[in-house]
Amino acid sequence: MCGIAGAVSLTRQPIAKLANALAVMNQLIAHRGPDGQGVWVAPGNVCGLAHRRLAIIDLSPTGRQPMIGNDGTVITFNGEIYNYVELMAELQDGWSFRSSSDTETVLAAYAKWGIDCLQHLRGMFAFSLWDGERFFAARDRFGIKPFYYAVVDGTLYFASEMKALLSLLPEIATDPDALAEYMTFQYTIGEKTLFKHIHTLLPGHALTVENGEVRVFRYWDVHYDIDFDHTPRWFGDEMRARLSDSIKVHLRSDVPVGAYISGGIDSSLIGILAGREEASGRIGFHGKFTEFPGYDESSFAEAACRDGGIDLHQIEITAGDFRNNIEKVLYHLDTPVGGPGSFPQYMVSELAARHVKVVLGGQGGDEIFGGYARYLIAYLEQALKASIDGTQRNGNFVVTPESIIPHLTVLQEYKPLIRQLFSKGLFGPLDERYFRLIDRSADMENEVDWSALDRSGVFARFQAIFNSERNVKKEAYFDSMTHFDFKCLLPALLQVEDRMSMAHGLESRVPLLDHSVVEFAATIPADIKFKGGQMKHFIKSTFSGDLPQELAQRRDKMGFPVPLKEWFSGELKDMVADIFATQKTRHREFFNSDAILANFDKAERFSRKTWGLLSLELWQQIFHDRAADYRRMLDEVEPAQVAAQ
Repeated sequence: MCGIAGAVSLTRQPIAKLANALAVMNQLIAHRGPDGQGVWVAPGNVCGLAHRRLAIIDLSPTGRQPMIGNDGTVITFNGEIYNYVELMAELQDGWSFRSSSDTETVLAAYAKWGIDCLQHLRGMFAFSLWDGERFFAARDRFGIKPFYYAVVDGTLYFASEMKALLSLLPEIATDPDALAEYMTFQYTIGEKTLFKHIHTLLPGHALTVENGEVRVFRYWDVHYDIDFDHTPRWFGDEMRARLSDSIKVHLRSDVPVGAYISGGIDSSLIGILAGREEASGRIGFHGKFTEFPGYDESSFAEAACRDGGIDLHQIEITAGDFRNNIEKVLYHLDTPVGGPGSFPQYMVSELAARHVKVVLGGQGGDEIFGGYARYLIAYLEQALKASIDGTQRNGNFVVTPESIIPHLTVLQEYKPLIRQLFSKGLFGPLDERYFRLIDRSADMENEVDWSALDRSGVFARFQAIFNSERNVKKEAYFDSMTHFDFKCLLPALLQVEDRMSMAHGLESRVPLLDHSVVEFAATIPADIKFKGGQMKHFIKSTFSGDLPQELAQRRDKMGFPVPLKEWFSGELKDMVADIFATQKTRHREFFNSDAILANFDKAERFSRKTWGLLSLELWQQIFHDRAADYRRMLDEVEPAQVAAQ
């Protein structure tokens, strides 16, 4: 895993200050690659590629980048191609390999299949290459690895992180459409980012620059073509085989591998199964909060490690850690996304980086197998409606109040959300009901100037994804919910996964997000994955023998909760007041700082309101208020030197 950046002229005219731009971009992503750097520039300064190296596979100099292939094609690559061994064997007759690097397999695959090489790659990746005529860039199927770009004055600039593009923009400003999405979901759902002018290449998409035209296209998608012909046992056996194969290839590395162990099903399962395959994978990392009751999940992490023979390293996270590191977290995130869990993940990644260079995680399990409490809340509403209407079947998904009763204790901490959901529009259209469930803006009417933001546009964009019959053919409400989260929430969580690990030069891998696993899971009927309204029923029943019982049967998984309410009303109260007290803060576009401070400590215990507003203000202070510093970088930096190839 590494950092990539570069530029390509749309007009084939020389790019002004190209060496300076490459130097600035490489400097701002230096933390992603502590093991080396490189720059390549095409004749005539029409294209330039930059790279920061984190050496994981082929640690020798032959793995350096940007890498030039036998045919002259040049690539800058970030990620891992897990099937590189098999690809080398398949491609060796037509390509003379100079390294044992997975990067070179992408060059060889492109030489043979062109853009269709993407169909042959198994892994997490973001890369760009230049073949002398065409610029080609792509991002992996799920968005594990990042790719951002901006078109400025006839040049397309790209980088692994948004901050690397800021000095090249005409202005550092907030995109109002993206902000409306962020205030609604605490993430954006399309190609726009919170930074005006910067776009993200969406998961499963590729980009070309050819004949002066930028073309973005989708090369992969997930389809819920449900298989009603097989039994739960068959699905379980097949999933075990696919996940086992995924873990084996995810353990391919020339450096030691560890695992995040949060205390939940997904990370614990990955850690335990990986430990059985590879002795070097038997080291785990966990962060815990012990200051207040209800936040400490370390006993579950310890149980998983005890059963899996994993050597567990733990860190106790305090309010002082938050005070000392929250600005670093927001700086590395680029934009605030995915909730306060990014802060403890930053701390745990720092711990892991002291021991290993690669760490496995359980990201993706909630979206694939149904691990969010809101699915159960939606199921509860539909069970009531079905019983009243006498229609206890949603597609092939049978809904009964009796089946849900044993699982309702999971919802103890979600009474405010249930109260808010049921207060308006009960039994309404399914898209409206789920939108209300995931809408984080309900308690921020006074803090935000909604007249300046297009809320209706957010809902329309949500509907286009949620109601897509191209992906979900209306088999079950459950599939529509998980599909939306897979497409929109998961990339935001993967942004956190990438930034918090790479802030410490650590590679994070996610075996559940292997396309063989995901494509298969999408065919499993909802009444097997979410039977009786039990969250993660399928994964629990399939792997029950691999997990300690106290973990497999727990009903209170919290998802890395942070005691923000307790901190912000106590030890960190003055810090919060200081953050919102600056002159610039009091005159922010779109916000009312007086209302924010007046209502800040009134949020419910696990409300995202406090995080959403605080992190957004810090983001503006870190980037917007320092816009002049970023603009100066382009003139003050020492121009990049092109390394000998």
